[in-house]
Amino acid sequence: MKKMKLAITNTQIVLNQKQNQVLVKIAVCLILIGFTYRFYISSLIQISPVIVADDDPKLPSPPPPTTVVSLTPSDQFPANDTGIQLGWLVIFTILQWFSTNVSLEAASLFQVEEAIEVYHDEEYRSKRWFFGSYNFTLSVIWSPFLLKANIFEDNDGHSLGAIELHLDELDSVWVNEFSNFNYIMISGGKWFLKTAIYYEKNTIIGCHNCNKKNLTEIAFGHAYRKALRTTVGFITKPNHKVYTFLQTTTPDHFENGEWNTGGYCNRTGPFKYGEVNMRDVDVIMRDIELEEFENAKELMNGSGLRLLDTTRLSLLRPDGHPWPYRGFHPFEGKDRDVHVQNDCLHWCLPGPIDSWNDLMTSLLLHG
Repeated sequence: MKKMKLAITNTQIVLNQKQNQVLVKIAVCLILIGFTYRFYISSLIQISPVIVADDDPKLPSPPPPTTVVSLTPSDQFPANDTGIQLGWLVIFTILQWFSTNVSLEAASLFQVEEAIEVYHDEEYRSKRWFFGSYNFTLSVIWSPFLLKANIFEDNDGHSLGAIELHLDELDSVWVNEFSNFNYIMISGGKWFLKTAIYYEKNTIIGCHNCNKKNLTEIAFGHAYRKALRTTVGFITKPNHKVYTFLQTTTPDHFENGEWNTGGYCNRTGPFKYGEVNMRDVDVIMRDIELEEFENAKELMNGSGLRLLDTTRLSLLRPDGHPWPYRGFHPFEGKDRDVHVQNDCLHWCLPGPIDSWNDLMTSLLLHG
C-alpha cells in the first residue's frame, strides 16, 4: 500500500511539473507574439500632417496643423516591406516553436490513463479499477437481482434449477460495499424473466414461470418492483448519502427466436424512428422503473437521484451486439455453419452505449 501511495505521489509530482513547464512556455510564447505584433503594427502606422484650410475669408483663421494617425494598406509602404516580412517571419517561427514544443507537451497531459485492476471475483463478473492520478476507483458489481438470490446455472446461462429469490433481502455483495461509494448506478433487467421461486421472510410465497401446481404464479413485475423499492429504500437512509442514477431497462434485439432457441441479430445499421416498437416485456419493466423513480424522488426530496433513461435510445441500435462473438474466436476449430449461441442483449465496446457516458456526464454537470 505504501508503494502504491508513493507511486501515486510521484506521478502527481511529474504531472504538476509538466503542467508548470507548459504554462511557462505558453507565457513566453505570448510575450514574443506580443512584441512581434507591436513591431508589425508600428510598421503599418504612418504619422502625417493634415492641414485644415478654407478659402472663405469670413471664417476665422485655421488652427495650427493637426496631427492624426492614418492607417493605410501596407501595399502603399514599399519602404517598410522588409520590416513586414521580418515580422511575419518571427510570427511564423514562434508558431512553429509553439506547435512543436508546447502543443505536444500539452497533449501528453491529456492522455488516457491506464487503470490498475485491483480486484476481480472468481468468475471475473465483479471488478474494480483504480485511477491513481485522480484518486478515483471504479467498481462493477455483479448483482443481477439486487436482492439475495441463489442461482443455479452454468456460465452459458443454462439453468440447473429454479432461482431462489428473496424479495425482502438485499444482496450483501453490493450492500457491504455501499459505504465506499460516492456515486451509484442501479440497473436491473432481464434476469427477472427467468424461472424463480419467490421468498419473503424465508418462506415461499409463489413462483414465476415454474409450472408447479402447488405454488402460486406471480408475475415477474411484482418481483422487479419489490427489488427496486427495497433497493431505493436502503439507499435513501440518512447514514450515507450517494449520488444515484437509476438506469432504465435495455431492450434486446433477438430475431426469429430467443437466446436459447436460435435467435440472432445480424443487422448492420440502426433502426429509424417508427421501424421498431418496444416489446411488452420492456414496456412493463420501464413503466415500473418510471413509477418507482417518481416515488423515490419524493423520499429523497428530488436531490441526489437522477433517471438515466436509455431504453428508447438503445432500442434503435440492433447493430451494437456481439452476436456470435460473445466468446473469443467462437468458430475456431468448428465448421463455419455450426450453430453458436448468439448474444443480442449485451453490447460491444466501443459501440452505441458509449453515448450512455455522455448522458451520465451531462446529468452530473447540469442535473
